[in-house]
Amino acid sequence: MTPTKWVRIWNERLPDVPLTLVAVAPAEAPDALRGGAADAGFVRLPIDRTSLSAIPLYTETTVVVVPKEHLVAAVDEVTAADLADEIVLHPLDDTLGWEDGLPGRPALERPATTEDAIELVAAGVGVLVVPQSLARLHHRKDLTYRPLLDAPESRVALSWPEEETTDLVEEFIGIVRGRTVNSTRGRAPTPPQPKGKRTETTTAKRKQAAGRPSAGKNPRGGSASTKGAKGTKGAKRGKPRR
Repeated sequence: MTPTKWVRIWNERLPDVPLTLVAVAPAEAPDALRGGAADAGFVRLPIDRTSLSAIPLYTETTVVVVPKEHLVAAVDEVTAADLADEIVLHPLDDTLGWEDGLPGRPALERPATTEDAIELVAAGVGVLVVPQSLARLHHRKDLTYRPLLDAPESRVALSWPEEETTDLVEEFIGIVRGRTVNSTRGRAPTPPQPKGKRTETTTAKRKQAAGRPSAGKNPRGGSASTKGAKGTKGAKRGKPRR
């Protein structure tokens, strides 16, 4: 993850509350949250949501990392079939979950980490398929990457212990989701006013402003009747003439 924007917004809104970033491997993130090592964190779905809340944020583009002089570097995007003759590295911390099998030819051994696999790509041993953010994280001047069209995608979510949804966690959720500083989301709403009383008061004020008596009062004193107002001009009783 590259949370620079969110950290900047946090520091602007809550300058007296330090925000500390902790880097962990994708597979370790859920346990870090459950164990209290972090208040909230970014995880790659799917995860075991036992005791954790999660809000999906976006789906990442999957890319293939290759040396800059590789043939793949000459095109805008590739497919799994284009990697049929390539050795495709499969690190133990892979986050894509290849249910249909990895494209290309497997290496003799699986690298321990994505970082180790990047070093092997730079050495010309093979190519690596990862989410785009990992390709950026491990960027090297001698490597490049291209989108891989028919590959699994990685979904990123913001997660936190569901029993620890504090005000500060809510604030961070709001920042990540793009809420403005004036948003009322997560704050206690203003208690609603009695509708009947507010309507009557407004009606009375409007009538008074128009020079008419308010409901239930006679302009000369006493009470006004709403039944059969005799003084109403043009009012007649009896049967209508034919």
